[in-house]
Amino acid sequence: MQKNAVSDKLNWDDLRFFLEVARTRTASAAARRLGVDYTTVSRRIRTLEQSLGALLFEKSRSTGFVLTVEGQRLLGYAETLESTLLAACEQVSGSRLGLSGHLRIASTEAFGCWFVSAQMSGFLERYPHISLDILPVPHFVSLSRREADIAITLERPERGPYVCSKLCDYRLRIYATPGYLASHAPILDREDLIGHPFVTYVDDLAFSSKLLYLNDLLPGAISHLRSTSVIAQYHATLQGRAMAILPSFLAGPDPRLCEVLPDQVDIIRQFWLSYSEDLRKLKRVTLAAEYLRACADLNRPLLMGESTDMHYLAMD
Repeated sequence: MQKNAVSDKLNWDDLRFFLEVARTRTASAAARRLGVDYTTVSRRIRTLEQSLGALLFEKSRSTGFVLTVEGQRLLGYAETLESTLLAACEQVSGSRLGLSGHLRIASTEAFGCWFVSAQMSGFLERYPHISLDILPVPHFVSLSRREADIAITLERPERGPYVCSKLCDYRLRIYATPGYLASHAPILDREDLIGHPFVTYVDDLAFSSKLLYLNDLLPGAISHLRSTSVIAQYHATLQGRAMAILPSFLAGPDPRLCEVLPDQVDIIRQFWLSYSEDLRKLKRVTLAAEYLRACADLNRPLLMGESTDMHYLAMD
């Protein structure tokens, strides 16, 4: 009787509000994502707690909304319900319209801007009822907080309920403008790099240690201009006053830049593709992941600096 009384009072839509607050840790951020005001979120959380007879969040100014033990327990069930509902909606709408729904893909900045955005246009042409957000950001994006459905990262997630696989390798090399190289003594080996200015990352703000390749290549290198954005580094290098280590898929196709010591400086990094385990049932997520892998395989020469041409998957 008590269980029936709880279920009778429970508004299942309140779980959407609970999930957003659990992921964002603030009622204001949850309100923005849900398209409502702050007071609505607070009211729905209070209603849910009263329905369950349990405190779901501890609230403080410093840490925001933190899940209690009861809240942590509810979170797992709520996420399962959410993924089941999303999969059901996809199946029902898909039978009428073809595959549909919304996707959000997060990626490192240059790869997201130069590669993912270009390639996913073909995916949307195949599936016109899917809408897509691409987040090419120079910082970490949380899958657990549903900031994205799919994430492309420099490092494999160390823990968490994720489906994860290596997407591809890619190459980085030193680049400079022809004008910069012509105005300096010939660079014939690594020792000749000493004293040259480089555009690079801000060490203490780099979101991954794998970005700090200049420190390994040339300890103590001169760097008067630094940026958290690799695209900013790319544009700064085009001004012809410094060199930079850049991804070959970004700088290689640009005739305004030249490779420096390509036979001696060869940096290889990886991209990893991940999504939450509970999204495995969503066909639009798995198909997008498969499509990105196929695009990366097709463009291996570009990503590895062996070609300057980007290729696109043919329509079925």
